[in-house]
Amino acid sequence: MRFVLMLETVLVVLFRALLGFAFLVLIGAVLLQVAGRFGGNSPVWTEEMSRFALLYLAALGAGLSLRSGELVNVDVIIESLPERASWVLRLVSAVAVAVLGFYLLPMAWKFTAIGAFQTSPALGVTMSFVHFSMFLLLALLGFFALLRVVGMLAGTTDGRPHRLTDESEG
Repeated sequence: MRFVLMLETVLVVLFRALLGFAFLVLIGAVLLQVAGRFGGNSPVWTEEMSRFALLYLAALGAGLSLRSGELVNVDVIIESLPERASWVLRLVSAVAVAVLGFYLLPMAWKFTAIGAFQTSPALGVTMSFVHFSMFLLLALLGFFALLRVVGMLAGTTDGRPHRLTDESEG
């Protein structure tokens, strides 16, 4: 279990850094586009770059949001139940997310492979890079949901999300 916790910590740090980088790319592209409009010559590629950065923001942020509890979650009914029933429903939910995420991975990979035959019009990058964001989104959702399942079954967590405030205090 110690290895799993270390792996989770390393991946959280890595994907937070990549998320920050994607956000910086988005900010840079949008700022350049706005500045270009004031100067009368906005680069064409900035719109495409901002779209791709948004895709990666969503892909990288989905798994981290699932882990931290920031992903949309309707838990009013679950949390009003007795603790054991609430725990079971959180486990079922985590299993369902993990299974669905991992089940869709082969299809997302086919979608990524299709992009090898296309390039983006303005940037000229292969669309596999863009399509890979969907594969990444499903892989991260599945991975962090699986970590929740493992933690719940091992007794190291109750299945509630890791709040960001808890992480900074610990």
